[in-house]
Amino acid sequence: MGTALVFAGQGSQREGMALEWRGARAYARWEEASDLLGFDVARLGTTASADELREPANCQIALFVHAAVVLESWREAGGAEPVAAAGHSLGEYDALLAAGVLPFADALRLVDVRARATQAAADAQPGRMVACLGYEVEAVTQACDAVGAYVANDNAPGQLVCAGPEAALDALKQHLAGTGERGKVVDVAVGAAYHSPHMASAVPELSAALDEARFTDAAVPVVANVDAAPHVAASDWPDLLREQVTSPVRWRESVPALVAQGADQVVELGASAVLTGMIKRIDRTLDRHAVTTPAELEEVVQ
Repeated sequence: MGTALVFAGQGSQREGMALEWRGARAYARWEEASDLLGFDVARLGTTASADELREPANCQIALFVHAAVVLESWREAGGAEPVAAAGHSLGEYDALLAAGVLPFADALRLVDVRARATQAAADAQPGRMVACLGYEVEAVTQACDAVGAYVANDNAPGQLVCAGPEAALDALKQHLAGTGERGKVVDVAVGAAYHSPHMASAVPELSAALDEARFTDAAVPVVANVDAAPHVAASDWPDLLREQVTSPVRWRESVPALVAQGADQVVELGASAVLTGMIKRIDRTLDRHAVTTPAELEEVVQ
């Protein structure tokens, strides 16, 4: 089977997510990350509270390192090498790691810069996110335009996430309720308006770091959030990662792009099974597996 490896972003974290992996050889990445960044990164994966993990500057680093541990454990256990990879938002950095575009240390440093820069942007321009469930894309897009909100994630049919200031999102709920369409709007436990113009002030700092990073041509195509297209060339990624910060994640379109690269099986590696549910809504013909624990790793690889 052609396997695509996929990686989730913020919102997939959970308290103590690294504890079950302490016996894995790849667990050493937590200590390596602590040495590289100069603080106790391993604590984020073991004893940090849910509130601490919701902070962007903590969450992004913790999820990146954790997914790297699961990825290396997947390979050590004999998991299939992918025909393509993709990540949702932050998860794109783990997809680049999986495809050999970035080494661990360089990717971690970029994630650290991204985490701190987006935290500062969130503090400077407060906002949040809501999930619009059951509505058509056009209805949500028109409603966002009407109230000053933004489509941030096009995740799956009937599942869009919107971002913006508090007042705009409250107005979005009322606007959609008045359309007569069946659906609901629910709050997302993320304290910032990601993938929207609210994050624009984060771009310059990340851009400088991207220009210094060592990108390599991908061993397998990585489908980018920004354009839902496969990319192999190292030179593509600085601009794609810059644009990703303020652009919508086009996940609904990314899954067919993985299929076009030969994938008929998708394996999600990370802290929680998030993307597999979205993928089921997009393409039910794909085999779907999530590896979030060593027990699941053993089950999927067998």
